[in-house]
Amino acid sequence: MSGWGTGYSFRCEIVDYSQSPPALRMARTCWLYYFSKFIELLDTIFFVLRKKNKQVTFLHVFHHTIMPWTWWFGVKFAAGGLGTFHAFLNTAVHVVMYSYYGLCALGPDYQKYLWWKKYLTSLQLVQFVIVTIHIGQFFFMEDCKYQFPVFLYIIMSYGCIFLLLFLHFWYRAYTKGQRLPKTVENGIYKNKDH
Repeated sequence: MSGWGTGYSFRCEIVDYSQSPPALRMARTCWLYYFSKFIELLDTIFFVLRKKNKQVTFLHVFHHTIMPWTWWFGVKFAAGGLGTFHAFLNTAVHVVMYSYYGLCALGPDYQKYLWWKKYLTSLQLVQFVIVTIHIGQFFFMEDCKYQFPVFLYIIMSYGCIFLLLFLHFWYRAYTKGQRLPKTVENGIYKNKDH
């Protein structure tokens, strides 16, 4: 919300390199987002250390290892502007996603509140469509002077790649039923298809 909720244009927003309070606030917010990508990378590391190999998918590893690297460049050279919209949207989705994970961690008594996993995946898919459309508008603007167009190509590529990877996850999980949410019967976790 540092930029996007306080006056950023949803069309062309260049990076503000001044020392103004809004520019510095956005730069600090970008650093916090960059730091959060390392916390998410720890998620993957903990899965590996706990031998939860079913949760360590290509999608998970790719997403959590590539984001810290590319966000270093984003924070270093373009902490603000048009290239940060995806971070704003991604942060909102992650608040919902980690709320779901928090409920999961509370144990069997809370499984009845986890009926919305499919909708969470839908929200992630919508996120990637919105990001791709938003960043794609740059390619139709003649007068946008965004300083680092290469970042916009990277964001557009990520939007498309993640959309395809999440669509594949959706197909496997909800169409083919390979990763259905677990249910509890007599205190024992079971997949719905067993």
